[in-house]
Amino acid sequence: MAGEEGPQRPGEQDGQWSAPLPENIPPPTYAPVFLALGITFLLFGVVSSYVFSAAGLALMAVSISKWVGELLHGE
Repeated sequence: MAGEEGPQRPGEQDGQWSAPLPENIPPPTYAPVFLALGITFLLFGVVSSYVFSAAGLALMAVSISKWVGELLHGE
């Protein structure tokens, strides 16, 4: 029977493998670490001082803009 092999996926014809997408991955970045630090400062500022909250909010804004900028422009 022809149906015993099951359906073939794209790229499996003639034993060929297809390249996974995306072929170019973004370079590593420290932006997620600084985003986590900003969130920590923001939450610490809730229980201690608004100065920590302001610093955390600023750090979050900068790290998100850097992270998105790196992903959009790619290096």
